[in-house]
Amino acid sequence: MRPVRQGGRVHTTPPRIDYQALFSVTPSPYLVLDPDLMMVEVNEAYLRATGRTRDELIGRYLFDVHPDNPADPDADGVRNLSASLQRVLDSKRPDTMAVQKYDVPVTGRPGVFRAKWWSPINTPVLGPDDEVALIIHRVEDMTEFVLTGPFHVRPQDPGDERAAMEAELYARAKELQHLNEELREAHDREHRTALTLQEAMLHAPDLAGHSDIAVRYMPAARSLNVCGDWYDVVDLCEDRFTVAVGDVVGHGLEAAAIMGMLHSTLSAALRATHEPGSAMDVLSRFARTCEGALATTAVQAVIDTRHRRITYANAGHLPPLLSRTDGTVVLLDQATDPPLGVPIDPSRRPQATVSYAPGDTLVLYTDGLVERRDQDIDVGLGLLADTLVRHARLSPDHLADTLLTRLGVAGGGRDDIALVVVRL
Repeated sequence: MRPVRQGGRVHTTPPRIDYQALFSVTPSPYLVLDPDLMMVEVNEAYLRATGRTRDELIGRYLFDVHPDNPADPDADGVRNLSASLQRVLDSKRPDTMAVQKYDVPVTGRPGVFRAKWWSPINTPVLGPDDEVALIIHRVEDMTEFVLTGPFHVRPQDPGDERAAMEAELYARAKELQHLNEELREAHDREHRTALTLQEAMLHAPDLAGHSDIAVRYMPAARSLNVCGDWYDVVDLCEDRFTVAVGDVVGHGLEAAAIMGMLHSTLSAALRATHEPGSAMDVLSRFARTCEGALATTAVQAVIDTRHRRITYANAGHLPPLLSRTDGTVVLLDQATDPPLGVPIDPSRRPQATVSYAPGDTLVLYTDGLVERRDQDIDVGLGLLADTLVRHARLSPDHLADTLLTRLGVAGGGRDDIALVVVRL
């Protein structure tokens, strides 16, 4: 830091950093790949560890330069590294590999390989579109540790100990690699099963007939990609349809299972009664008998296109917003009761009705869209309302994406999110 004196005080200004030079002298070996696994940058430590020059690496395909050793029948470096890099591209997350025996070709001696052990980690660098733009492949050269590591006191014949150590470490690394693969496969199977189950539970066949409705469904970041939020769209008759969102406490498979039961019950109740207040009564009574459903929130609105009115009922949920073409936003908060399963008096849940004009926009959402731990929820609601006013002319699809972006959750948030945008 360089001191600068201003007004009797000494300030420091940070020096300008040459990041290219910094990368070049970083002690750990680094290789930078593009999404096609072409090598685009490398540091000096990597050149020393592999015995290569920049001209031999830059602009070339990774596995053309680093093939498997054909003389080693157990060589699987290409397969293991390729699988790890693909996981990075798919998940957009770092992937750490077990110690790998991955021999490197000796420059100028075709067909001759040098035995090498590596500890690799592959890290994605995301571009402006949130896709993987680069992959940083960092390796620690474990060869000297393998050959001279302090596993045993060295006997008179060091060659025997080295061979035994190599075999032992390599066998343990292979076991760890195999276990990691089994764990990943088990997680992938569970994930696929959970997503298939949730897609079936959330299926809203009537949604396909509404080009003026956009929905977004985003499980919490770092979750199993399943959650307890839900949305629904149901046609009641030619000129009446309903939209709903709900939020089960918790995340994961248990919350998703409860969500499925409540979602189906509410849909069936509304088809039978056509009144959101009565349907919410039925759902609340069902929630009292369903373990884990207590304190679930939900809101449902019936849109009557002939008379241009919205009738809604709310069980402890955040109020829907009605954005009018005149630039005003109305909170639909006149029929709010406690969450589902909570006894109320009188027992019948209320409903309220509001008129709308052609071109108005109705927005239903769950709390993950507007709630933040470090700020009052009114801040999120205010930002949501302001965004609706500023972007009222956008199509429902574009408006839904804009809402997620302006609320800072386009890439997912800490909580689950369900969002329904209806152009009336």
